[in-house]
Amino acid sequence: MKLRTLLKFKKKDRFNLLVLISRWLVPEYRFNWPYLDWWHDPVFNRYLEKFNELKKHNTERRLMLYQLMRLVDDIPGDTVECGTLRGAGSYLMCMMNEHQSQHRRHHHVFDSFEGLSQPGATDGAHWRKGDLAVTMEKVAANLERFDEVTLHKGWIPERFHEVGDKRFAFIHIDVDLYQPTLDSIDFFYPRTNEGGVILCDDYGSSLCPGATRAIDEYLANKPEKMIYLPGGGGFLIKGVKTSPPLTAS
Repeated sequence: MKLRTLLKFKKKDRFNLLVLISRWLVPEYRFNWPYLDWWHDPVFNRYLEKFNELKKHNTERRLMLYQLMRLVDDIPGDTVECGTLRGAGSYLMCMMNEHQSQHRRHHHVFDSFEGLSQPGATDGAHWRKGDLAVTMEKVAANLERFDEVTLHKGWIPERFHEVGDKRFAFIHIDVDLYQPTLDSIDFFYPRTNEGGVILCDDYGSSLCPGATRAIDEYLANKPEKMIYLPGGGGFLIKGVKTSPPLTAS
């Protein structure tokens, strides 16, 4: 069937055809209905376009970071990103910090800027040492419009001590592997103010089993538990008790 003929179909019919094709190509994939108002948010879309992510696979995760930051408007404290890649998450967090004038916040970025460390036995087979490397200079250029931001170059957790006396409102952990995920939540959980949010981008991903395990182990004796996000990742609100998930009887 020619593309010109396909384009004459109604949008709903084209979508249903796409779903049928996907059942053959990727049978386990689940589609969302393509009628979402946030797809047309001009501010959010300009941000996505800046990082060439408008048509990429992470838009739902970016949206949830954007929306969850709204929960901490009244919460004092700085913001943190552990693992930043090109700085897209930190850019969005800095935008929100400027937008929320209730508290003046400083944003801290912790990254090796040399890619991932050596994966451990619990991290699966997907990742290799050095994956996801982006230089500090590239990230600094992407965040240059913001004044209240500091890049801490080094392997997690070797530079965490530099913010040991600070309190935090929002923590974004995106380091993919077991040990740096565990080190990150272990350091920042007790320093997160009540009502603050801890978001783990890798939680619940089959590519990052170590990250999920690290979070669950750390929270085992804590009142909060991670809440899954449908686009990937999970979050908790500090001080808000969370029931465990339902399990099959």
